[in-house]
Amino acid sequence: MAGKDGPVQTGPAVEDDGRRGHNAAPDWYRDGRAHVWLPYTQMQTASAMPAVASAEGVHLTLTDGRTLVDGIASWWTACHGYNHPHIVRAVEEQNRTLQHVMFAGLAHEQAYRLATRLAHLLPGDLNHVFFSDSGSVSVEIALKIALQYWTNKGIEGRKRFLCFRGGYHGDTMAAMTVTDPGNAFHTAFRGLLPDAIVADIPQTDADLDALEALIAENRDSLAGVIMEPLVQAAGGMRMHRPDILAGVRTAAKRHDVLFIADEIFTGFGRTGHLFACEEADIVPDIICLGKAIAGGAMSLAATVATDEVYDAFLSDDPAKALLHGPTFMANPLACAAANASLDLFENEPRLKQVAGIETALREALEPCRTLPGVKDVRVKGAIGAVQMDHPVNTNKLSTRFQDEGVFVRPFGDILYLTPAFIIEPAELASLTGAIRRIAEAG
Repeated sequence: MAGKDGPVQTGPAVEDDGRRGHNAAPDWYRDGRAHVWLPYTQMQTASAMPAVASAEGVHLTLTDGRTLVDGIASWWTACHGYNHPHIVRAVEEQNRTLQHVMFAGLAHEQAYRLATRLAHLLPGDLNHVFFSDSGSVSVEIALKIALQYWTNKGIEGRKRFLCFRGGYHGDTMAAMTVTDPGNAFHTAFRGLLPDAIVADIPQTDADLDALEALIAENRDSLAGVIMEPLVQAAGGMRMHRPDILAGVRTAAKRHDVLFIADEIFTGFGRTGHLFACEEADIVPDIICLGKAIAGGAMSLAATVATDEVYDAFLSDDPAKALLHGPTFMANPLACAAANASLDLFENEPRLKQVAGIETALREALEPCRTLPGVKDVRVKGAIGAVQMDHPVNTNKLSTRFQDEGVFVRPFGDILYLTPAFIIEPAELASLTGAIRRIAEAG
């Protein structure tokens, strides 16, 4: 899954990021602005962004001399904070021996160690790890696996997927087919891609019954159901209960439809468990991992399948193999960072820290519920969201947050925090205080 943000925002075009009272932008920034094409941005009207010189822990130091507390951990990846010495050392050591080698016909220690550790950590028999280099690609691979699974079993016609309104699974072509068709990011591509069946996330037992009926009705055409467990991130930090997740998984299993869990956002502690599926006590057929898998230090992703799914690809027929292979899959540097990240989950109290962040977010953000213009307040693990009753201007509010000494990038109608798990109480208080003040100001 690619990085996510809110609807395209516009603002006055400016020449550099120099601001009154701060240092002017460096030459590389002024020159580079003419050549860099930014994500989710109308470049004709885009305002300049602050340039980061360095990062440490939860702090971003800008080229103009300011320091900001980062509230979103670089699209939810830097779970241990920036520049963690254990991850830095692991990458530096790996860099001295093997930077990269193709993962076809060759192998290396870091990938094999990481695959083994993931298989041991993931629930059930999710034992077979296919590496890639981004979350969106991991979703593409999951969809290909699900489609080919049925073909390999000699079952034709299972070509569609069921996904959920408010869901987001990435910006690559197949991932867009299972993202809410109302998603603003994908408007230009409507009609070019096959339609998925789009359902609402169930809220009640009756809703679960209705969803199961929909799955049963379309069983012979469904390759799989794909879902973000517990939290739809880019859909607006929408949350659902563990029993709802378990009910959806049960309905898919009962009708012999593969269940794909997209844990690119939720995986590696964000919701309070190492994996969100654990809280619902479910084992998906396929799970997608990314974002925080390498602690935010490198781009890496993985698609992991159960024994049953993997076995459908074992054959004397070469055509039944999974014919996919990203050039930089299982990059040794990224795998070294991921192994170091798992070390930190093992040796430092990350999930305890997430529980503390959850308590602090609830206490600090709940008062926002009574503010004019606030529609809802939601907290889960190290995720806090204040939903406004109107769309926000991302660029305008981002600048206001910077004036508060923090980096927060709202989207849609959401002001949200997804901080690094190592954040200190005073740093977290600076973030929640900024959220309250800006929500109060409307």
